Amino acid sequence: MRRILLSVIATFLLAAPALADGDAAKGEKVFGKCKACHDVASDKNKVGPTLHGVIGRKAGAVEGFKYSEAMTGSGITWDVTTLTAYLKDPKGYVPGNKMAFTGLKKDEDVVDVIAYIQEASTK
Repeated sequence: MRRILLSVIATFLLAAPALADGDAAKGEKVFGKCKACHDVASDKNKVGPTLHGVIGRKAGAVEGFKYSEAMTGSGITWDVTTLTAYLKDPKGYVPGNKMAFTGLKKDEDVVDVIAYIQEASTK
């Protein structure tokens, strides 16, 4: 019985999306660079797709947003790892995507903005 319980717990932990260790309050300030194009608190698309509920979502899957073929064909599911790589170098991580932003250069900013996105998406 104990072995089964440990197996179930391990499966759940491995399947659960990782949480960012950043500071959501600092991330909200960094998100100021993103909010002209993205909304995180609602399902409203702007110039870019909504980021509300982005964790666990397949790339290119927001209804009503016209993505590049590069994004829809990327096979990415957004989690902390994929968002980290994308936010650091959007054109390098998904060559041919439409996002004009060149990326966040500071690792701390990336971690903080992901923490903010996670927090704001759950409200």
